[in-house]
Amino acid sequence: MTARLKQLRDQIDEIDSELLKLMSARAGLAREIGQIKNGMAYRPEREAQVLARLCELNPGPLANEHVVRLFTEIMSLCRSLEEPLTVAYLGPQGTFSEEAALKRFGSVVTTLACGSIDDVFRKVESGKAGYGVVPVENSTEGAVGRSLDLLLQTPLKVCGEIALPIHQLLLAQHADLALIKRIYSHPQSFSQCHDWLNANLPHLSGGAWISAASNADAARLAAEDKNAAAVAGKKAGEVFGLTICAENIEDDPNNTTRFLVIGVQEVAVSGKDKTSLVMSARNRPGAIYELLAPLAEHGVSMTRLESRPSRAGLWEYVFFVDIEGHQHDARISKTLDELREKAAFLKVLGSYPAV
Repeated sequence: MTARLKQLRDQIDEIDSELLKLMSARAGLAREIGQIKNGMAYRPEREAQVLARLCELNPGPLANEHVVRLFTEIMSLCRSLEEPLTVAYLGPQGTFSEEAALKRFGSVVTTLACGSIDDVFRKVESGKAGYGVVPVENSTEGAVGRSLDLLLQTPLKVCGEIALPIHQLLLAQHADLALIKRIYSHPQSFSQCHDWLNANLPHLSGGAWISAASNADAARLAAEDKNAAAVAGKKAGEVFGLTICAENIEDDPNNTTRFLVIGVQEVAVSGKDKTSLVMSARNRPGAIYELLAPLAEHGVSMTRLESRPSRAGLWEYVFFVDIEGHQHDARISKTLDELREKAAFLKVLGSYPAV
């Protein structure tokens, strides 16, 4: 070992010791804050502000995404000293929904796998979970209708959003593609990888593509069948001990799924927020134009507009809208007041930090 190498390692040891002291001090402060707050340890607006400030201060060489990942875990650990947190997600273990939950809340939480999106809502509504994570739209396949329908019905609020890049893998018990006779996956994942599968596994068609309840369930089925493969995420492959036959097989390299965090709390202003709402138009000429006019008049940017059958009557629709800004901002508040006057129905689903 050279003298310079020993010197560098000694410096790292000194920094590690100092980091431990600082982390212990931070954890102590978090525990004290928890005693003062007496509940609601998770404050989305505060955590968003912390991460944004750290990214601005970041001198490198760590990338901002790594800084966010590191401090999300630190906050997750410190938050656990304030109050235990349970997060429900669309299971089973190994789904992209679980990845999204861990990306937002960190690993020091209790995760609760649910069999359906409906069950995620029920767990949060009943208090068995503090928060839930549900998929709401995919950049390739569009909206997740069930999540939208339940947001219309639930008393829960949207507390946050998560954008998760979706990288699909071909997984099997081995890497010999010639032995694969069938593929399991969720229908949406088949759609996302349609071109790759046809080009690389042309001998499989028709009934060889078998739908599964989730990608994780597809991985489970492949783990039980040496002649089967699964299209799923990396975590699902790790959970079921599968071999990676091919990586990043999604047809769109920018394939991303957006998830929403649902809970009972109303999130305060963070400084960079988004508000989600659902509304319906009155049955008269120009009604849709009337609904959108207040947004234009007040310079409010609309980032999403999605229509869904209202289930209240034949050929009646509701519109899910995302706008930039917090519902308690003066400009947004005035816009919402005008929308209430013009809309047949309006429900603010929640305001939360934008990603």
